[in-house]
Amino acid sequence: MYDVIIIGGGVIGAAVARRLARCPLKVAVLEAQNDVANGTTKANSAIIHAGYDPEPGTLMARLNVEGNRMMGPLCEELDVPFRRTGSLVLAFGADQQPRLEELYRRGTANGVPGLRLLSGAEARELEPNLSQEVTGALLAPSAGIVDPWGLALALLENAVTNGVELFRRCPVTAVKADGENFVLTTPRGDFAARHVVNAAGVDADKVRALLESPDYTVRPNRGEYYLLDKTEGNQVSRVIFQCPGPEGKGVLVAPTVHGNLLVGPNAEAVEDRRDLGNTADALDFVRRRALQSVPGLNLRQNIRNFSGIRANTDRGDFAIETSKAHPHWLDLAGICSPGLSSAPAIADYAARLLAEQGLPLEEKPDFRPRRQAVPRFRELNAEQRAELIQKDPRFGRVICRCETVTEGEIVAALHSPVPACSINGIKRRCNAGMGRCQGGFCGPRVQEIIARELGVPMTDVLMDQDGTWVLACETKTGKEEG
Repeated sequence: MYDVIIIGGGVIGAAVARRLARCPLKVAVLEAQNDVANGTTKANSAIIHAGYDPEPGTLMARLNVEGNRMMGPLCEELDVPFRRTGSLVLAFGADQQPRLEELYRRGTANGVPGLRLLSGAEARELEPNLSQEVTGALLAPSAGIVDPWGLALALLENAVTNGVELFRRCPVTAVKADGENFVLTTPRGDFAARHVVNAAGVDADKVRALLESPDYTVRPNRGEYYLLDKTEGNQVSRVIFQCPGPEGKGVLVAPTVHGNLLVGPNAEAVEDRRDLGNTADALDFVRRRALQSVPGLNLRQNIRNFSGIRANTDRGDFAIETSKAHPHWLDLAGICSPGLSSAPAIADYAARLLAEQGLPLEEKPDFRPRRQAVPRFRELNAEQRAELIQKDPRFGRVICRCETVTEGEIVAALHSPVPACSINGIKRRCNAGMGRCQGGFCGPRVQEIIARELGVPMTDVLMDQDGTWVLACETKTGKEEG
């Protein structure tokens, strides 16, 4: 019997797990896939929004601004890359100026600090590569950028270190209410809990339907992106938005914490919640809109296209609520943008709602809030590198040349509190394969290290999710012919 079971190991489930790890509770996280942060969390804009976009008075508005304020100290505690870059929303022509003024009014009402309306010339003083057609901008200094999957991993690693149990490959297939408690059926057996937190992302409504009919519906929406090489990383120093419309916040141009440039997304309603494909039409739309903001972008420096699915619902707000019939069941649903920005505040809010239903939340004295990441070799100076190699020679063997990732970092990712189990799992943890060759050189070497460290044949090593084997059989026997 667990005090709390959290369904879903994305950034929201991870944030809740870490929040509850501060208390003397028995907590478990059930993740359907073979790795955490493998859904919406791994494929988004990586933006910490300032909070001027949500309608005042909504949960989105309050939790966005709170989460933004919490993000810096949280990332410092967990050793996660985060930069408070600021953002600009651009207007092209006098007809868009009222929209900027409306965002300014919303942001002021929401408590966003430092907002300023700028002329086009003032915007170009801050960002010289902006289009000459920009006539005005809204500056939000509190916006930032983060490593989204790195944040989720760090939250869960810290939670696990503090006693939370994580079960992967553990989709919930049935739910039974037993008085105020619940029994969750999974391929790994049944789990009993006094409280359940449903943080299942795009499948939150399907999970709720295992208990009862939800009063919201997830309407999946796909966004497609370009990831540009680091040669384009200095085109802008802030997150560049266009005026939002009915389809969302629009195509952005943004630096990443790793030095690349991110361009996108579009917004397209899709039926298939697993449809992460890219289309020529969508990418052409993203390209044209991005060039409107920053005409000098060289999209031939693209090293990766990808897409993500947003967990939009038929509401205009987050669907965070307890079940009326089963008040120990808490949904954290509809966590679309600004969900990443709001994550730590959503976790605190969820904890308060659980406390209202009788969950004790006293702090345990031995909670360890800090998490030390594996040293990032590429960020160390010569003296620090030499000292690290002296302690562990594997840090002296560079495996990924594009990102300067060493064997020591890869081995550490395979033996961390939330270990990688695939090549892309390594990519998300230490950036091996994230550079311009996208694993073309280092991929086979990463595969060899995984096989060696996990004690499995090369043919059992996955690219990402279960079933994505790289090799179907041995390609060489080592025996000479004839």
